[in-house]
Amino acid sequence: MTVRSHQPWPLRVLVLIAAAVVVFAAGYWIYEQGRSFGGFGKDLHAELARLREQNAALSVEHDRLEKGEADALSRLNIEQSAQQQLGNQIRSLELENARLKDDVAFFENLSANGPQNGLEIKRLQVGNDLIPQQMRYRLLVTQGGKNDHDFNGQLQLLVTLQHDGKTDIMNLPDGAAGAASKPFQVNFRYFERIEGTFTIPPGATVKQVEARILEKGAVRAQQTVMLG
Repeated sequence: MTVRSHQPWPLRVLVLIAAAVVVFAAGYWIYEQGRSFGGFGKDLHAELARLREQNAALSVEHDRLEKGEADALSRLNIEQSAQQQLGNQIRSLELENARLKDDVAFFENLSANGPQNGLEIKRLQVGNDLIPQQMRYRLLVTQGGKNDHDFNGQLQLLVTLQHDGKTDIMNLPDGAAGAASKPFQVNFRYFERIEGTFTIPPGATVKQVEARILEKGAVRAQQTVMLG
């Protein structure tokens, strides 16, 4: 006859679980020992350290390049601004050189033939200035004949504008919608070259400019130039 001791089934389950835990712990310990023995763990830590160091270096390089880009853009903006100013100066000098050549030719012809009798406006020119919405005008006033006194009068400009589909007339300087660069007084004996600027409203286009020379309110000479 064989005698077996009877154990409750919960106790047997706990024994089996404890045995499984022991086996798993032993297997994990053996695996970790194998990794350490083979150098895998050391290599992994070294690789992580290298990657962290490389990432830090890349961050520093990124910041340096970003700052360099900002500095380059700033220098580019300064260079572009300086180049634009230089271009404006060159265009202004070219225009002035062309005007001086025309003046030389005109005065050479005037000195050879002399001015006609009476008061005249010659060479009325109007064009865009380098400043937006600003127009520049130039004209020459001559007085021929035997003159023993200076002419004293005023210059008046009638500027015809096209604005928002409507036609407006700007009277300079009286009731001017824009500002003139200097007083419109005229005082000379034989000839006077007059030059100045006036400002037009935003979006307006100059169609025509009429220049008048007044003496005591009466028109003594006039000339008109069409612009468009």
